[in-house]
Amino acid sequence: MTHTIRLFLLGTLLVSPLAHAATGQQIVEHNQLMDHGDGHLMDMDGGMIMGQNKDKLPAGCDRISEDAQITVHAGHQYAKKFPGSMFAFDQQEWKVKPCTRLTVNFINEDNIRHQWMMHGLPKFMYDKGMFHLEVTGPAKISGTLILPKEDRTYLVHCDMAQHMEKGMKAQLVVGNGSTPFPSIPGLTEKVIPDDYSVPAVTPVSTTAPAPIQSAPPTAVPAASGTAASSSFPTTYLFGILLGAFGTPWVISGYRKRFEGMSPGAVANHLLTRLQETTRYVIAWLQTLYGQFKPKG
Repeated sequence: MTHTIRLFLLGTLLVSPLAHAATGQQIVEHNQLMDHGDGHLMDMDGGMIMGQNKDKLPAGCDRISEDAQITVHAGHQYAKKFPGSMFAFDQQEWKVKPCTRLTVNFINEDNIRHQWMMHGLPKFMYDKGMFHLEVTGPAKISGTLILPKEDRTYLVHCDMAQHMEKGMKAQLVVGNGSTPFPSIPGLTEKVIPDDYSVPAVTPVSTTAPAPIQSAPPTAVPAASGTAASSSFPTTYLFGILLGAFGTPWVISGYRKRFEGMSPGAVANHLLTRLQETTRYVIAWLQTLYGQFKPKG
């Protein structure tokens, strides 16, 4: 027993420092990124900024209205207050003035990749209308953009597969904003509300089902000759027209074909064609008989 207690205490002493290191992981700051042009910066450790803009004014902004900063934390722990979610930002909404030069300090506290991605910006300034911060955590990355003059609400989310669907989405309100986005956790109504109600159980009947009564056969009314004959005039008229216009064409064609030939040559040609047609029909009938012949 004493030996077991000693082993337990020794294990506790060995595991405790590791547990402390796991919960107190150091945030690595990505601040040595290479500029690839057009506001696209990257480093070799997975840090990325897209759409950085520190000095180009959007249309309608004659000056920077103010310089502002926000710090955004992202991770699994911030989703605990939203049942059914897996990831979240620590805040779901930020408000700034139009023409603000905004610096976003994005801190990813998970050991996976997260993004702070903003959509709907003017495409003549921001490629694909997007401002984008991305880093594999635990890590921090900062980027800057200048917001347009218009009052508008912008969608912010993580574009990694299923992260937005699992709760990592928010909105940034410029000025008075515009229509808010649905399904922002804790902020706006969900498009498809969660339903945790217990479905009603239909009781199972213990009585034997009644025997199925077969319905008496119903007489099928005899087909009227009217319906069958109704198509006769149309078919008959079509045959007359086909014969009237087709026969002269056939005669003309054969007249040109047999022009200059003797009657004997014409007869020999027609006999040859008749023989070829007969052989073709016989071969077809033999093939058809072979397919349907009973196997004995």
